[in-house]
Amino acid sequence: MVAPVKAAYRIAVLSTLLSACASVPPQQQRLVVALPPPVSVPVLQAPTPVPAEPASTAAATAPAVVVATPLPPAAPPQAPKSGLSDAEGRALLLRLLPPQIKDRSGWASDIFGAFSGLKIPYTPEYFCAAMAVIEQESSWQGDPPVPGLNRLVWKQIEMRADKYHIPMLAVQAALLKPSPDGRSYKARIDSLQTEKQMNAVFEDMVADAGKLGLPLNVQNPIRTGGPMQVSVEFADGHVRVWPYPYQAKGSMRHEVFSRRGGVYFGVANLLHYRAPYPEMIYRFADYNAGRYSSRNAAFQLALARLSGQKLALDGDLLRYDNGRPAAVASGTEKALLALGGKLGIGEADIRRDLQQEKAESFGQTRLFNRVFELAERQAGHRMPREVLPQIRLNSPKITRKLTTEWFAKRVDGRYQTCLKRAPAPVL
Repeated sequence: MVAPVKAAYRIAVLSTLLSACASVPPQQQRLVVALPPPVSVPVLQAPTPVPAEPASTAAATAPAVVVATPLPPAAPPQAPKSGLSDAEGRALLLRLLPPQIKDRSGWASDIFGAFSGLKIPYTPEYFCAAMAVIEQESSWQGDPPVPGLNRLVWKQIEMRADKYHIPMLAVQAALLKPSPDGRSYKARIDSLQTEKQMNAVFEDMVADAGKLGLPLNVQNPIRTGGPMQVSVEFADGHVRVWPYPYQAKGSMRHEVFSRRGGVYFGVANLLHYRAPYPEMIYRFADYNAGRYSSRNAAFQLALARLSGQKLALDGDLLRYDNGRPAAVASGTEKALLALGGKLGIGEADIRRDLQQEKAESFGQTRLFNRVFELAERQAGHRMPREVLPQIRLNSPKITRKLTTEWFAKRVDGRYQTCLKRAPAPVL
């Protein structure tokens, strides 16, 4: 192999190597689903606070992994109105903010801007839900550092280089090329502390693709960022159906890595869709696993009881291939097909209803209602319509056994602590 070709090959492989260190790897190998059409009149269900033992307010040792979610609704939530003016909403927000955080006024401005822009009612429940996720994901840091990020990146590079039988000396030599900020790519990786910095490295590598010998179609693998670890893909989808209230400074990717944009899109991902959950903890689970995962996991539980088959309660009802429903049936779909006669629903109709799994409308399908009807008849009692998905979180940044349930309960503890700062309701 001629030397320039070798160098190009090594750099091309390097783009693959580094992608393993992106802020959000494919969550639990879960694929991003095809985007459904937006719903017409989304409504936020008023949450019912349930007392819980507060979790420690200390930040988690590893950021939670958040999967990209479908397109958001095209209309604002219409929960019972809080009846608060903008001035009263700001006052409530300031009361609920933790007293010890830095730049309380700046955080208050960004959170209020998100609620105002998304037309979400000013209530303690909604404010505290957003604050709980911010605290969990970033400990109230606009660009939170990831401990040992540079070492994680180099470790992943070394593992991948070994897989492709490329000497690390060759990889490091390729990265000695200067980047736009004057430093070599190696020097910038050595100094990485935050995902925003990591995103900037990849953006420069993409822009320098020709000079570095990278494939011209190479893409930035960083998928999430900001104080709420929101998906860039979600942000790009959201602005197509809902106006962004700020003058964007560059792309939506840049906005996600800003504090105001990260908060705005994080709040949108958490609250800007209609879901029938009686407790906020299920939204927290959805935030981690994908919208409607808690409802879908409950459907899987009912189906498992009805069919007698063991099913993964992960909230994914179909398999996906490049964002589209795959031809190969999932375990959930196979169980449904085996029950086709009992359900009285044909194969084509089962597939049609399952394709609505990431939308509110799935809860009104004949398939959804029929499975619960038969499962409850067999069990002799009502089955839950929401359960916490059972998903193991995998990431180079996570060194402990963490799950979606752990994430949801952790955030819920912070949520309950925040609610204690709310004013007593007027009788």
